[in-house]
Amino acid sequence: MGRSTFEGPVLSGDNRFGPQRDVGPVLLAQQAFLDFAVTTPNTANYGGVSTKFVTSNNIPNGIATIYTPQSGVYSTSGPTVGTAPTADTSGTIYRGAVFLVPQGSNITDVIVDVGVLPTDGSVTANSIQPYVSNAFATSTGVYATMAAITSATRGTATFVGTQLDYAYGTLQDVQNMQPGTQPTWFSQVVVTLKITNTSLTTPTSGQIAITLKYAQQDMNIGNGTTYPYGNFD
Repeated sequence: MGRSTFEGPVLSGDNRFGPQRDVGPVLLAQQAFLDFAVTTPNTANYGGVSTKFVTSNNIPNGIATIYTPQSGVYSTSGPTVGTAPTADTSGTIYRGAVFLVPQGSNITDVIVDVGVLPTDGSVTANSIQPYVSNAFATSTGVYATMAAITSATRGTATFVGTQLDYAYGTLQDVQNMQPGTQPTWFSQVVVTLKITNTSLTTPTSGQIAITLKYAQQDMNIGNGTTYPYGNFD
């Protein structure tokens, strides 16, 4: 099986130019599979631990850094580490994953598949409430709304109000640079899972997959007059 890695938006179609141009951006996906029986970072299916989320871009799973969203404001010192997830308490557990995507991406879906409900061995979670935002969240997220999941099933996102705008063109959150060089930007999408049940403590098993689907927008396509007639692709 081959693999290709490159930068830039991916466009696909039959006719590149003219009034019948039919190319469009390719749908992309990142996924994190969390197994709460795995508590060692950089191990296959690492599920995170108290105050530590998982990064989607490491194979195997590693510990994610959650940055303070910069809102496109340049800093000579680069990005700063943001608020860590709330520590485990009796009855409420936070787990989740951090996705970095090109800024200005179009989020089309967020999927949370619960294969096995989290359990500490004696108490099993009866609610998993996802929040989709650009930082650790404990209430409605910036990017999407999801209903609580109460069984081994699939949950999907809906986009309401300003979430539609932000999901269509994700925010400039994380500055990727060495001090003194030209900055580039990423969008940070944090999927927080609030896992609850009375007396539930740190889970020792349970399996959840989180999938983010998005398309990278073309940020250099000219304008309504010159596009699609310039040779941008």
